[in-house]
Amino acid sequence: MILKETYELQNGVKIPKLGLGTWFIDDDKAADAVKAAVANGYRLIDTAQAYGNEVICCEL
Repeated sequence: MILKETYELQNGVKIPKLGLGTWFIDDDKAADAVKAAVANGYRLIDTAQAYGNEVICCEL
């Protein structure tokens, strides 16, 4: 399953191949999207201040 596949970085750290990007998720839907992604096995969640929804996502 791709949710368990990883890339290995040059420093040996492994990161998931697939993650949830929150760029185009409306503020009022971001928290629910992140909760659902984690419940379904996602371990990489991409949020950023520039997206404008990081406060909602990070309050989980």
